[in-house]
Amino acid sequence: MITISASLPDMTKAFSDVPNGPKLVKLVLSFPGLFIALSAIVAGMFIDKFGRLRLLGISLVLYALGGVSGYWLDNLYLILAGRAVLGVSVGISMTIVTTLVADYYQGKSRQKFAGLQIAVMSIGGIVFITLGGILADISWRAPFLIYFFSLLILPFCYLYLKEPKRDLKAQESQTGIKSPAIIWFVFINVMLMWILFFIIPIQIPFYLKDLGVEKNSMIGLAIASSTFFSAVAAFSYSRIKDKFSFHQIFALGYFLMAVAFAFIAAGHSYFMVMLGMLFAGLGMGIMIPNANIWVMQLAPPEIRGREIGRLTTFWFLGQFLSPLLLLPFLDYFSQSQLYFVISGILIALSLVFMGVYYMNSRKAQLE
Repeated sequence: MITISASLPDMTKAFSDVPNGPKLVKLVLSFPGLFIALSAIVAGMFIDKFGRLRLLGISLVLYALGGVSGYWLDNLYLILAGRAVLGVSVGISMTIVTTLVADYYQGKSRQKFAGLQIAVMSIGGIVFITLGGILADISWRAPFLIYFFSLLILPFCYLYLKEPKRDLKAQESQTGIKSPAIIWFVFINVMLMWILFFIIPIQIPFYLKDLGVEKNSMIGLAIASSTFFSAVAAFSYSRIKDKFSFHQIFALGYFLMAVAFAFIAAGHSYFMVMLGMLFAGLGMGIMIPNANIWVMQLAPPEIRGREIGRLTTFWFLGQFLSPLLLLPFLDYFSQSQLYFVISGILIALSLVFMGVYYMNSRKAQLE
């Protein structure tokens, strides 16, 4: 969704005559998150009942149609409608793909593949965000064409993906099955994680413009560098998980994110922002697969799709809420001050997770 991030400043100029145009343009980036959140939880229930692959092809076609629509549309509200269609498609496809990872793999192999999944997503982000920055120098509309890529993936999905076998009798006999209550703690934490992180792709383009960075390609490169280091961290997730608990990994991830926001706030230069992107990428690169694996481990197979749908819902609800909750603070703080405040919140979260880890360790020793 952040493929078009580098286009936001030029989009703001193009729709400057629209009432509340600047705020609506920023919403273009986060708006799909609301519809991902709404569609994912429904998709999770449907795929548990009817299977994983039936909806996948439809979602990929919708992705192309909704994503590319911004290239042709001249009305900002219609562009937002297209982004809503994009969000529905992502909510369906992402829930299906993550559930398939849990279906196909178990134990250590699942742990490795979950890290690989996020790493490949990050590599795709590097390519498309950088390309989006280059295309944004041609026209703010051009990056929307990148969403056609989903149609190239479509035939390979049906060539190489197989519907997992399901025990329908076992599912029917366990309709009252539930996940442990701690899974809601993971969901809420994921939402909070994205609320704090997603201010980067939304606001960094404007921050860099204020610092004198005029080329959209350089803005795209800055955001893509975060995705690159996210891939590096995600590739290493399995080895990290062998040594640390879920709580410890979240503590480390939040600490790295705190360092990232501190660099961005204090730097006032393109180089320091790039350093911030490095640490932000490393933090998110370990926290995303950590959340996925934790939910896969907690969710019973019979309701796995539903629980992963909920995870996707909280994930993108955080992205949607991020500008709504954080951008109003720019009426009272400078961008640098806001990043410092977020850094402090992230340090507090890191300490909370370390505290919970030590409490659990002490409790286990006493038992």
